Amino acid sequence: MHTSFRRLAHRPPATTAVATTLLASLALAGCTTVGPKYTGAPDAAPGAAARSAFLRGDASATPAAPAARWWDALNDPVLSGLIEQGLARSPNIAAANARIAQARAGLAANKTALVPTLNVSGAVPYINVPADILGGDNTGRTDTTIYNVGFDSSWELDLFGGTRSKITAAGARAEAAQASADDARVTLSAEIARAYVSLRARQAVLALQDQQAAVDAQLVDLAQQRLQRGTAPEQPLAQARGQAAQTEGDRAKTRADITVLIDQLAVLTGQEPGALDATLASPAPLPLPPASVAVGDPASLLRNRPDIRMAERQLAAANADIGAQIAAGLPKISFMGLLGLGGTSIGDVVDPGKIIGLALPQIRWNLFDGGRNKAQVTNKREAYAEAEAKYRNTVLTALQDAEGALTRFGSQRQVYGKALDTQVQTTRAQALQQQRADAGTVGQSDALTARRQQLQAQQAAAAAAAELTTDFIAVEKALGLGWQAPAQDH
Repeated sequence: MHTSFRRLAHRPPATTAVATTLLASLALAGCTTVGPKYTGAPDAAPGAAARSAFLRGDASATPAAPAARWWDALNDPVLSGLIEQGLARSPNIAAANARIAQARAGLAANKTALVPTLNVSGAVPYINVPADILGGDNTGRTDTTIYNVGFDSSWELDLFGGTRSKITAAGARAEAAQASADDARVTLSAEIARAYVSLRARQAVLALQDQQAAVDAQLVDLAQQRLQRGTAPEQPLAQARGQAAQTEGDRAKTRADITVLIDQLAVLTGQEPGALDATLASPAPLPLPPASVAVGDPASLLRNRPDIRMAERQLAAANADIGAQIAAGLPKISFMGLLGLGGTSIGDVVDPGKIIGLALPQIRWNLFDGGRNKAQVTNKREAYAEAEAKYRNTVLTALQDAEGALTRFGSQRQVYGKALDTQVQTTRAQALQQQRADAGTVGQSDALTARRQQLQAQQAAAAAAAELTTDFIAVEKALGLGWQAPAQDH
């Protein structure tokens, strides 16, 4: 067997023919890429992209370019620190980064298909055959040991761009994984901010509820005294006790909400529940949004939102999949080469005279597969149609999110303003009622009732302020901001 290999290696005309065939194949390779050419995502919202401002923005929403670190506008160092911790330490972000690494590894693996593979092997086969096979007499058997060491290489030419299409698809999916990680950052920063605002609002409300509980206790005492003196019926006492019980129930719920929110913030920042108790247990002012908010324009939204970029990259990958599948049904040219040393003694593996060479160009074409590849191409085209529909829906949903968030934010500014007006009026009414009580023209219970109404108005104002900041956070999230990795990630 090795003798025939040796003879083949020493036949120049055949070697020249192989080289000629290989060069011709190389000339053809790379000249054609089948499948539809990707020219970018369709214009899913041409009207929105052409506008210089959002439809639902009020006077506080300016078309200036928004800041990526939008949370800095709230001027709360504790909140900024929590968001930075979350972006650096959250398991969700770590999982997203791992998906990026997987996608990039898949891209690198696809790129290796463009280069030849090289293997090295060694073998020491023992052969026992009838003697006449090796040229001896017709009786008996002959045994021998062959020593062999060699290299083999194989290479499939990318004649119709199938491999390049797979690389394009893998590259697009790697970029989609990056956009998915960016989207996770957007969501995480917004979730941390929302939880933090809710925490500070509930802490403010709890302080007011504590004051309300003290007022309720005084009202119960006054009603009890009047009942005992016979100057009032039992109904005011029952009403005062009911109010006190309601306040105690509200306080218990608020305390539980505070604990839950602190634990939620710990988990969102990649820590165990309880890790932030010392940091967040003390009340702090509720952060409020700035007087004017930079929101950019719809075109900047379409560029910034990671979910839109992810949908577009998935669309590009689906387009490349079509070309890869079309190429799978076309002829394939491959080249295999073998180079080795060997013989019947161990010294043959280092003897240049024992060199063995084999060159094997090959063309393969699956002429009939029962329509399997055609059906698979149709499948890929429909997958592209699905990806295109998802992209359009993502764009429209993003615009709806932004316009809706701006609508709620503008409306909540008015709600908050009215809540502040109510707070001012109840404060004035309480002061006047207290003056009358001090002058003896009304009972002390009337002054306490006015004080209770004032505290309730203050709680409503705190809730309205929290809702306003939460709506501001929703605007920033809808704009797709907050996905840039923090400095410690680089």
